[in-house]
Amino acid sequence: MTTTENPSPSTPPSTPPAAPPSERFTAAQRTAMAVLLTANFTLAVDFSILNVALPHIGGELGLATSALQWIVTSFALCAAGFTLFFGRVADLFGRKRLFLVGIALLGASSLAGGLAAGPAVLIAARVGQGVATAMVTPAALSLMTTMFPEGPARSRALGLNGALMAAGFTAGAVLGGVLTGAVSWRWAFFVNVAVAAAVILVGPLVLREPARGRRPRLDVPGAVAITLALTALVFGIDTAGHDGWTHPGAWGPIAGSLVLFAVFLAIESRVAEPLVATSLLRRRTIAWGNTAGLLAFATETSLVFLLTLYLQEVLGFTALTAGLILGVLGIGTVLGGLVAPKVIGRTNARTTIVIGFAVQAAATLPLAFVSDDRAWLVPLLIAAFIGGAANLAAIVGYTVASTTGVPADRQGLATGLVTLSQQVGIALGTPVMSAIATGAGAALLPGLRFAIGTNAAVALAAAALVAAFLRLPRQEEAGGA
Repeated sequence: MTTTENPSPSTPPSTPPAAPPSERFTAAQRTAMAVLLTANFTLAVDFSILNVALPHIGGELGLATSALQWIVTSFALCAAGFTLFFGRVADLFGRKRLFLVGIALLGASSLAGGLAAGPAVLIAARVGQGVATAMVTPAALSLMTTMFPEGPARSRALGLNGALMAAGFTAGAVLGGVLTGAVSWRWAFFVNVAVAAAVILVGPLVLREPARGRRPRLDVPGAVAITLALTALVFGIDTAGHDGWTHPGAWGPIAGSLVLFAVFLAIESRVAEPLVATSLLRRRTIAWGNTAGLLAFATETSLVFLLTLYLQEVLGFTALTAGLILGVLGIGTVLGGLVAPKVIGRTNARTTIVIGFAVQAAATLPLAFVSDDRAWLVPLLIAAFIGGAANLAAIVGYTVASTTGVPADRQGLATGLVTLSQQVGIALGTPVMSAIATGAGAALLPGLRFAIGTNAAVALAAAALVAAFLRLPRQEEAGGA
């Protein structure tokens, strides 16, 4: 005779453990990610695609050599100045809507730039592209962070985004040279028109975002103050890169930006619905995460500048050859973007940032001892590859950390801050390292060595700062991203 034992009423029935979160995308998510990554890759290309073509543009449109910088500066000012504003607009009025409007503006301004018959139209087109970048980048990032919950899938999405954006920065310089030499610099604009048309056709069908609740009022005074402050800051930094840090056109706007930042903080402390809630800025993940992002972009972009000078001015390579050599660094950054999510999954975002900066510093430091012997080329290639991969790991880590624990209705603002730290880091790094390199004396090589050593020291200091001050939400600190 068999008996069946009934479980004790006090013993709860056993439940299978929850499956660990997966990093796999659904078919719908893969299609949406393809649209978002295509857009962000195109915007990254736009940062550098015209650099090689500047002399050709000046000669064809009658733009003086001293004025060529405005083709780059007008784009950078708008891309950085309006990023935080549009990051909040994305939260209030819809990320998908802002993303598509920004892509439409990118297509229209690129078409105008490709057809430009004079400098005024070209500069206006670059302004339009900069504003479009400020609209699309935080909107696309916030669509990614709200599409995926915190965990492996989000880390993978942000890793892919970082890898493709890094590839875009590198590809832009190469593509600009190829298009300028093979057809015309105008195709650097026309390519964007085709991409924008494709995204506008597919985007409305595949992009989704959570339903929004009550729509807060936009803090217009705060938006004006922070936009002017950021524009003045980037303009001052850009001027310093061309005319030196003692030039009134450099320190004047920077000083003005500090006053405007103070005005902005005063406004935010008084309005009922601020553009940037001070509680958000007090989060360690926001404050220290974005500090890490600024330093990551500042160190690596400025290192590319220093190595370009070394390869051309000291070793005597042509600009094209130097660009191809530094393409190894671009390959490393792509690898870093693909590996970073796995490192985050095994550890957490903070540890990944610390490891990334520490490895970047270790790879950069040997380059502080370069000589005028071309035998240094092989060690340079190895160090650039490793440093690029480590830097991108830190960038993915800071993006994950800076969006962790942020409510869905603030993700646009959080990703706006992520984009802002990127823009300011790019603008700040090269002028600072250039001043260090040229201020060490008349000879270029000793100055480059000192600047590269300083670059490595900043990366190491960034690792120490993140290890000491960045604190993640407890569950991620304990269990990984």
